[in-house]
Amino acid sequence: MRATALLALAALLLPLAVRAGDPHSYAQPDKVVITHLSLDLAIDFPARQLDGNATLKLHWKDPRARSLVLDTSALHITGVRAVAADGRTRALTYTLAPVQKNMGRKLVIAAPGHPARVRIAYRTAPEAGGLQWLTPAQTAGGRHPFMFSQSESVYARSWIPLQDSPAIRFTWDARIRAPKNLRVLMSAPNEPDHPLDGDYRFRQIHPVPSYLMAIAAGDIAVKRTGPRSAVYAEPSVVVRAAREFADTETMIDAAEKLYGPYRWGRYDLLVLPPSFPYGGMENPNMTFVTPTVLVGDKSLVSLIAHELAHSWSGNLVTAATWRDIWLNEGFTTYVQGRITEALYGKRLADEEVLLSARALEKSIAGLPPNSQKLAPDPRGIGADDALSDVAYDKGSWFLRTLERRFGRARFDAWLKGYFDHFAWRSITTEQMLAYLKPTLIDRYPGRMSWAQVNDWVYGTGIPKDARLPDSPRFDAIDRERAAFLAGTLPAASLDAKGWNTQEWMYFLDRLPDAPPLERMQALDAAWHLTDTPNAEIGMRWYVHAIAAGDRAVWPAAARHMSRIGRMYLTLPVYRALAKTPAGLAFARKVYAGARAGYHPLTQQAIEAILARKPGRS
Repeated sequence: MRATALLALAALLLPLAVRAGDPHSYAQPDKVVITHLSLDLAIDFPARQLDGNATLKLHWKDPRARSLVLDTSALHITGVRAVAADGRTRALTYTLAPVQKNMGRKLVIAAPGHPARVRIAYRTAPEAGGLQWLTPAQTAGGRHPFMFSQSESVYARSWIPLQDSPAIRFTWDARIRAPKNLRVLMSAPNEPDHPLDGDYRFRQIHPVPSYLMAIAAGDIAVKRTGPRSAVYAEPSVVVRAAREFADTETMIDAAEKLYGPYRWGRYDLLVLPPSFPYGGMENPNMTFVTPTVLVGDKSLVSLIAHELAHSWSGNLVTAATWRDIWLNEGFTTYVQGRITEALYGKRLADEEVLLSARALEKSIAGLPPNSQKLAPDPRGIGADDALSDVAYDKGSWFLRTLERRFGRARFDAWLKGYFDHFAWRSITTEQMLAYLKPTLIDRYPGRMSWAQVNDWVYGTGIPKDARLPDSPRFDAIDRERAAFLAGTLPAASLDAKGWNTQEWMYFLDRLPDAPPLERMQALDAAWHLTDTPNAEIGMRWYVHAIAAGDRAVWPAAARHMSRIGRMYLTLPVYRALAKTPAGLAFARKVYAGARAGYHPLTQQAIEAILARKPGRS
């Protein structure tokens, strides 16, 4: 079907609530859009702020528009000027609306004559939600401060005044000034040999949405891993990180063989300090990654496969609203599995699929019905709420179902065509479905009905036609776990010497919510899980040991909670402790000592847990 027909069909399918625009942004893209952003900023570590200006190149779409409306959060605006083609400027009047929860402050700039460019002078607040400032003591090296950003989902507005919506894409350039002994990196091509001269310039030639804006600065070393890839990290970490991620170039090659050329030039990795709140962030050209994957055996590098996969699904083709975020995360989780299978074999790929699917089966029924949908009704769904296991794991399960029904060869061709068709665009679920129907569902009739597709996308729970791969290793672990819990298999007799990380995760994930104390103590005595350096295993171990009533693990759990800021690995331990009055009191004490090392997003999440009464989840 021709592109115009596809878009017409998408318009018919598009719910009215989505057509109205992004509910998480003040932007008015039907009136004016940013097409290019120029930043000129200085990093002030003592003041914990960025200070400078942002110049916005504008495309005015509505001749009746009289103002430019931008998103901001805790920004101090010091002036706004229109910039003429000859460089001359004139002052523009502006107002900042009162703060709205989860939205920040609306910046309304009067724009008579529709200026082609607008320059905003501003500085960020020390408490900016999208920036974390670390003292030297909070870094691995202990000598220099460190700063990094996390813009997803709606936190770019805390360090740049802009239209903070994934529907709006723009190119950008930046000049960043910093102390001369520190390196600055951004989500654009970075030069490994750049001198530490305190003056850095960046250019992103591809149009990207605001949540993919990223910056970091600190005592950062670099080690190349291939002709178009390198690892950046603190000097004491960089060699270990480069060894763990030595397969990066091979991953890029594997992804290209599946889905076409890597279109971004360089693909580099920045290993952040432990306070980074996520596993990874797919910032273009420069993935930010947690140090918790540095376990020495490459068993967790599928996280890198995931972030690399975003170079096609998410960064190249982007969800237009947070309600559609499964288009980023579900597609990426599917592609991650294909890269993992190509590099490390089907067994590991299948085990990772089963881990996530079993966890989703356990958790999805406890979610509100609207949150169980891939494309939920936008009302009542926060931007961060949409980034749930449903988007990742139900989304990828749906794509695996399409692959099974239509065959891998047909589905691979379809997916590559999808990436090409929507390249450099932000789209809705309904636009994706309008492409899917004629190009796959109708093209090969009788393999999957449109009603089944709609059940996956708009239905609650997991559809009845969902199937999972077989895993003889996991089946054997199920039998051993059952015998261990029944007391017929001693902990020391578990056949666990050869278990990889995923197999330990599976064993622990499927223990009872409150396992018998004596079984947990026996397991620890045999396999020494307390104080494990593997954070994936550690999180699961502490959650179950705490639930069993083993207070002997509390000090080790506190060490885990204090050294790791990744929310996925820290929040479950806080939740486990918060279920009893004594545990809650202990968790509050741990948090008081660890709070300064957590990212603002992690702080907010932990404080919400600690504010609840014991026993409430």
